[in-house]
Amino acid sequence: MRDFVYRGSDGCELHATALGRGPGLILLHGGGPDRYSLLPLARRLADGLTVILPDVRGYGRSVCTDPTRHTWSQYTEDVDALLDHLGLHQAALGGTGLGGTITLRAAALRPDRVSAAVVISMEDIEDDAAKQAESTMLEDFAVRVREQGIEAAWAPILPTLAPVIGALVRDAIPRSDPASIAAACAIGHDRAFVHVSDLAAISPPTLVVPGSDTRHPASLAAQAARTLPLGHLANVSLSAELKTAADLADALAPAIREFLTTHLTQHADRPGQPPPA
Repeated sequence: MRDFVYRGSDGCELHATALGRGPGLILLHGGGPDRYSLLPLARRLADGLTVILPDVRGYGRSVCTDPTRHTWSQYTEDVDALLDHLGLHQAALGGTGLGGTITLRAAALRPDRVSAAVVISMEDIEDDAAKQAESTMLEDFAVRVREQGIEAAWAPILPTLAPVIGALVRDAIPRSDPASIAAACAIGHDRAFVHVSDLAAISPPTLVVPGSDTRHPASLAAQAARTLPLGHLANVSLSAELKTAADLADALAPAIREFLTTHLTQHADRPGQPPPA
């Protein structure tokens, strides 16, 4: 396992961990946790893949306190910057929650760089009213972070989420920068997709793993898998039985491995050691 630093297109210092050897797989965590939330899953996959775990801009050590730099376009450019740093033209890309939405955006905008996609606990694609409610919720969350701290900000939200998400968020709080977390809430003013039909333009093969709460509805995951031209609905989900990062890894690793074994091309780039920071 090796840690390294790379730069976003705007020069922001971003941090990541890589482990394993083989075709590249970038896994992006959700909004709240950091890269370590996916470390058990990465270890389960690292015997045949080079798994790269970035701290998404705003989270963990990838501190970004400028709200204007938290947009879906910037997050997609950060994926490009990571691939460039690793010397890869293309890799598989996946993520949970927020990371899954970044994955879909990258697959839509840069399909030449995404050999296959994995979307875990897919975030809701809201209508106009629900999007406004989300923006207001995130604005209130940011205020609580600044005035009361990250843990207090999450207190009214975590009970509404799948148990494993709550566990991953709580674990990451001590490693999180409050000003950066508050700034990341500005993503609520941007919009990744307007309607599930937008996903019909995404060409890479995509595995969709359903969530199990109102912000990650299982029904949307099923609809998305039908809409994606090469969509596949996983036979596992982020059920209430999953409590820890290890539970998440045990449940999802077999399905992800089978999907990637089937859909990664034999000519995928095969990174060794990441370039020095």
